[in-house]
Amino acid sequence: MGKADDQVQVAAGTASGAGDWAGRALAAVLERVARTADEVGARFPLHADPETGAWTTTGRGSWTGGCWAGLLWLRALSSGAPEDRAAAARCTERLGYWTAQDTATRGLVLWYGTALAAGPGGDEAAAALRDRAARACLAAYEPEWGVVPWGGAFGGPRLLARADGVPGLVPLLAGAPGGGRAAAYGHLTRHLALCLAEDPPRPAWQARPDGTWAAYTEPAPGWSRTAGWLLLGVADGLWHLRESELWEAAGQLVALRTAPGAALVPPAQDGPGGAGQPPGPPDTSAAAIEAVAALKLAALARAAGRGSEGDRLTRWGQRILHRLSVAHLSPSGALRDGCYDAARGLASRHELVWGDFFFAWGLALRTGLVEPFTM
Repeated sequence: MGKADDQVQVAAGTASGAGDWAGRALAAVLERVARTADEVGARFPLHADPETGAWTTTGRGSWTGGCWAGLLWLRALSSGAPEDRAAAARCTERLGYWTAQDTATRGLVLWYGTALAAGPGGDEAAAALRDRAARACLAAYEPEWGVVPWGGAFGGPRLLARADGVPGLVPLLAGAPGGGRAAAYGHLTRHLALCLAEDPPRPAWQARPDGTWAAYTEPAPGWSRTAGWLLLGVADGLWHLRESELWEAAGQLVALRTAPGAALVPPAQDGPGGAGQPPGPPDTSAAAIEAVAALKLAALARAAGRGSEGDRLTRWGQRILHRLSVAHLSPSGALRDGCYDAARGLASRHELVWGDFFFAWGLALRTGLVEPFTM
């Protein structure tokens, strides 16, 4: 660990004992959510201009719609206001379109858009939507390949295995009656076996007619969100599937992201670093995803009697959240410096709705607003 990270760790530890940096950061993000809700109305925010703060929006939410619904549920949990709860419920209802769409990102849309509505007194409509989504995703599972395919909803080859097809889909499948648990396990372990077969992990693979898999070009190895998406899947797999062998994959991914010289906020780049290729801009959204995964894994480690491992994971997750809070959070509550798509130069230094969501969720875990596993 370098000197800079030592300083962040000390600062985070001091803040957790003497101040409320996480609470202040969460309040700022949720105030930004309130302003964004007024701005976008019935549309879904996608990414915001770093200078003006103006949002680019979509009508149906794309693959990030569940993150906006999740932010609205976090606001409702924080405020306790009936009108905030009603706004979150209306947004979640609009996600119903995605249950029938051919995409593995239904996990991101329909799990994260409904999970925070669960619990005692939870939203019945959100629970019903989650149940329909789970059944639809199970119906899309292809056992001969061991995956719910990436799908054709966003173009390109349908029969892909991609790291971003893992998060949310594992718990969604696990809750489907009639084989959901086996499908969740198959989907997760197939992606882990493929992605971790190379160093750095390759996030995308295409099925061949002969039953094998070939490396796919995009996203390329070195993609900033690979480890975070896989770690979220592993954490949910450990909780929902109770498969302890998943700790090996978790350890491999954590070691990759906490190795000496690894950036606390991963760089966004089109391909692996090194070989004369300069690092890309920071991707704060990737760091926020990793923070949530680290805190979820920490809770699981402590529950499994792996206390020292849980402590290390907690420190890692909190260092990330503190760094994002002090170095990348704007006065208006926007998490800056996210990168939507480095290869295409799309929104490379922007506020991203999923970055805001995972950052807010990590802060909510840190402050105790939510539990690591809501279901």
